[in-house]
Amino acid sequence: MGTKFIPIILLICSICCSGLLKAQDKGIYDTVRVYAYITPEGDTIGESWLPSVEVIGKLNAAGRKYWAEWTRLRNAVYVTYPYAKAASRIINEINLQLVNVSDKQMRRKIIRSREKEMKKQFTDQLTKLSVYQGRVLMKLINRETGNNCYEIIEEYKGFMTAAFWQTVAFVFGSNLKQPYDPGTKDAEMEKIVRDVARMYGYPG
Repeated sequence: MGTKFIPIILLICSICCSGLLKAQDKGIYDTVRVYAYITPEGDTIGESWLPSVEVIGKLNAAGRKYWAEWTRLRNAVYVTYPYAKAASRIINEINLQLVNVSDKQMRRKIIRSREKEMKKQFTDQLTKLSVYQGRVLMKLINRETGNNCYEIIEEYKGFMTAAFWQTVAFVFGSNLKQPYDPGTKDAEMEKIVRDVARMYGYPG
């Protein structure tokens, strides 16, 4: 008896399938137009855009402290970075002038003449820096020249002068010998410096 029902089942299936095909031919969602994206390999795939979602959250105390410190550091780098670049340029120029000069008096004369130029050009601006900005500037000078401020002063002005200014720096809670460590301690500053360098048009 089972074999008698097979033709009937096939007939019912064929009718249903043909009915579905007709329904699909007339369906409103038969063809949905979407954006197309062509891959670098030449394939074309459908593309759609999801609406943007804005997520707003409140900062906790730790977050507020972090961003306050970050903003302060970025502002300090923004202000002092041009001075660090200028210091690097001037030091390189002085070193070139001193390459073939062995006479101590002539070396002192060259250094003093450039020192007068630097004082005339930068004294007004540098005296307006805060102690914090001064610390950042010293780190940036180390970054740009490869020498800390103590080494630079000792090289051009002698040990006694370097020791004097190191004492002054300690009084203000700073240190002329502070290193610049972009890998760990000053990693955040390095990111900001690169950003600010691009903004100023420096190679970084």
